[in-house]
Amino acid sequence: MKDRFGREITYLRVSVTRRCNLNCVYCGKADCEKKETELAPAVIERLVRAFVACGIRKVRITGGEPLVRADVCEIIARLRAIDGVETLALTTNGVLLAQSAAALKQAGLDSVNISLDSTDGSTYRHLTGADVLERVLAGIEAAQTVGLFPIKVNAVLMKGVNSDGAGALIDLAKTRSIDVRFIELMPFSDAGETASLLVTGAELLRRFPFLTPIESEAGTAKYYTGPGFLGRVGLINPITEKFCADCSRIRLLADGRVKPCLGDETVYDLTPYLDDAPALQREAARCILQKPAGHQFESRAAAHGLNETGG
Repeated sequence: MKDRFGREITYLRVSVTRRCNLNCVYCGKADCEKKETELAPAVIERLVRAFVACGIRKVRITGGEPLVRADVCEIIARLRAIDGVETLALTTNGVLLAQSAAALKQAGLDSVNISLDSTDGSTYRHLTGADVLERVLAGIEAAQTVGLFPIKVNAVLMKGVNSDGAGALIDLAKTRSIDVRFIELMPFSDAGETASLLVTGAELLRRFPFLTPIESEAGTAKYYTGPGFLGRVGLINPITEKFCADCSRIRLLADGRVKPCLGDETVYDLTPYLDDAPALQREAARCILQKPAGHQFESRAAAHGLNETGG
């Protein structure tokens, strides 16, 4: 269905936990080790069904880190069985992916996005608080081996922190059939501090002039290639090239509330309607209709950390 601004809302991001096994510096407002009540797989399925009835066709499972849930494959299998779900994807930090990839594929997962902000072990450890880079790289290999496709590596660059490693990340797209996507840093802590760290998509194109644009599917990323590249480089520029007018997504938080926009404070609680399917669908439609015109990242930091929203 369409929202008030005529955008077709077809993409639901489902955060299944706030927990994470890393503690990344830009996540913001995170209590990554806190064990809290999480929605059961059957409840997640019920909520997703309500949104699919409203026109959702793509579902992405996020966190926190979704692979810390022992029942993540059950969640995937339940969502895969919903008539109308055309694409089922997952975003992960990759730490547990090598041991999970085959089971995720068997449960019905189509594709995976892997967060990786540096291929340098020391920088990676500084960014995440953990010395697990090799496990993440093994997870990428495992995802390719079992046939999860497409595989996208997402990186957030920060000036003076990991921006010097952009070339090494681009090399992953040159040597493998994967997409490496650079996402502009969004303010999930202090908005002023974020601005000083921001590496824009335009800066990357100036640094790497061999990148040439290619035709690609509609979406938030603009894709590029280079000489001899097996994969693609994507630039996602929510700060300098605000693409809200084309946004097709809405977010379900781990506690059953809905956040229509990543960069807006508004949330709606759907849990009072879980036992009334018609009312639940009606409220899901209302959430879509209340999606704001655009984010407010340019003026303030986000009200919810990435561990709550899943990005």
